[in-house]
Amino acid sequence: MQQMHFNSNSKKGFFPYLTAQFLSALADNALLFAAIALLAEMNAPTWHQPLLLQFFVLAYIALAPFVGAFADSKPKGQVMFLSNGIKLFGCLAMFFGMEPLYAYAIVGVGAATYSPAKYGILTELLPKEYLVAANGWVEGLTVAAIILGAIVGGLLAKFDVKMAILIIAALYLLAAIFNRYIPTLPVDHKIKSKNPWALFKDFYFSFTKLAKDQLGQLSLAITTLFWGAGATLRLVIIAWAAYALNYEIDKSTQLSAVVAFGVAIGAIIAARYVSMKSSVKVLPLGVIMGAFVCSMVFVSSWQFAALLLLFIGIFSGMLIVPLNALLQHRGHILIGSGHSIAAQNFSENLGILILSGAYTLMVKYGLPINGIVFIFGLFVLMTMVIASIHYSQDNK
Repeated sequence: MQQMHFNSNSKKGFFPYLTAQFLSALADNALLFAAIALLAEMNAPTWHQPLLLQFFVLAYIALAPFVGAFADSKPKGQVMFLSNGIKLFGCLAMFFGMEPLYAYAIVGVGAATYSPAKYGILTELLPKEYLVAANGWVEGLTVAAIILGAIVGGLLAKFDVKMAILIIAALYLLAAIFNRYIPTLPVDHKIKSKNPWALFKDFYFSFTKLAKDQLGQLSLAITTLFWGAGATLRLVIIAWAAYALNYEIDKSTQLSAVVAFGVAIGAIIAARYVSMKSSVKVLPLGVIMGAFVCSMVFVSSWQFAALLLLFIGIFSGMLIVPLNALLQHRGHILIGSGHSIAAQNFSENLGILILSGAYTLMVKYGLPINGIVFIFGLFVLMTMVIASIHYSQDNK
């Protein structure tokens, strides 16, 4: 990653911001796997495990029209501090006995509120010439948090679930402490109206404008599919590894981390070799990724499983990074960066809700895990084939 040189004011705020972001993302990912282990310990139905993800993302969808405006109405460091406080409250509620689904939903409210502030603050904190490098650091540390969160959450939960949740709560507390070291920045994008109906109409107008744009529609659809598929795949891997490899949660989460590591590799390759202009040319990689997921049903060794999941992650990273850049570019031109982030969060979390919901229903009604894996991979494959054909016809 590009080395960054800051003046004293930028450095004063950026490194506490990075540390807080890493700790908060680490806790989010670790808590998911700790909550899965807690549900298993409580002998909850197995279909409750994917429900965790749905309860978490509901806040992203329900609050999408409002969280951007809220983040712009106050200094963003304060918004991040408050959001980590909400996450800490949800984590402690789980520790003290609240139903894990409801407690994780509270954490989701904090995450939904946190998201627009963590992205928006960079433009206020740093000069524009540092933004690309700063985003590289943020995304790199986020991927590291996903990988470590899966491993740490699984390992801690194997030994003592309650203690794992308490340690994760300490991570949220530490993140909130670092938030307090972010300078209080002036509010330079005050919202025009605090009326909820006006905010909803503004969000609806922005979302439909982005969705009607040809490139915006394509990039929004594919990123929605892959964020939904990627989030659901983390849950599928846990159930599949238990069936195919006789893995407990600690080893299953390590396999999940392999996918995230692959995404990081794919992101580096895409950043080096794929330009935004040629981003749509990577669509066939999604077809290959879907075929690889289908082939998981033939795997019986951890070595081949790890290799296959690594390549699934690499192809996913190579696909999502350029299309995400295209979506941000079109969103910035059409509706502005803040509205674009809100629209993207809404769409991608709706994808997570739908795909994880489908997985929940398949588990609830007793479909064998290999059948679920094959259906999941086939859906990705066919969707990418349709998208590739549709886009090629539009450009003839």
